[in-house]
Amino acid sequence: MSGGRLIAIEGIDGAGKTTLARGLLMALPELVVLREPGGAAVSERVRALVADPSLRVDARAEALLFAAARAQLVSEVVVPLLRDGRWVVLDRFVDSSLAYQGAGRGLGVEAVAAINAFACGDVRADLTLYVRVSPEVAAARVAAAGSLDRIEAAGPEFFARVVDAYDALAAAAPERYVVLDGSDAPETVVSRALAALKTLQ
Repeated sequence: MSGGRLIAIEGIDGAGKTTLARGLLMALPELVVLREPGGAAVSERVRALVADPSLRVDARAEALLFAAARAQLVSEVVVPLLRDGRWVVLDRFVDSSLAYQGAGRGLGVEAVAAINAFACGDVRADLTLYVRVSPEVAAARVAAAGSLDRIEAAGPEFFARVVDAYDALAAAAPERYVVLDGSDAPETVVSRALAALKTLQ
């Protein structure tokens, strides 16, 4: 691998994003895999805030908190890694906010995109791996995993809007998006993702 690349993994809660990230790291140990929000000390503090089910967080505040966490991660961790020629995999990136806060919370995709353009500057994903599952499948997986965080508990109508938004984002940027069927076996999803990564070399 030569030259820094930024790969985002997107999809709703329960789609299998983290499983895919782990599979990619096992296949390509030279990758740097980070989660969002998180990956830097400030960003991890924000993660704890936005996930806390005991807090009521206004939709605009939520969008700004995610953007703030992202700004810190990009500045402190992602940009230096890319400058060093590393390949960085983010378990969620800007499109998560477009889908979750823009569509799911009803703030508008364009408004949330503007916040994140400020947060990230000119840093963009070179490739987005969209692990797609239906809201019903995802909800069953999340429920089986145990207690829900604040966003996971948002309900089926919310997640239906999020999936619709992801589908629209993928359709609008086919040169960047690779849609993976999250109902396939994990090893199949990883194999298809690895094939997509080869197109960046």
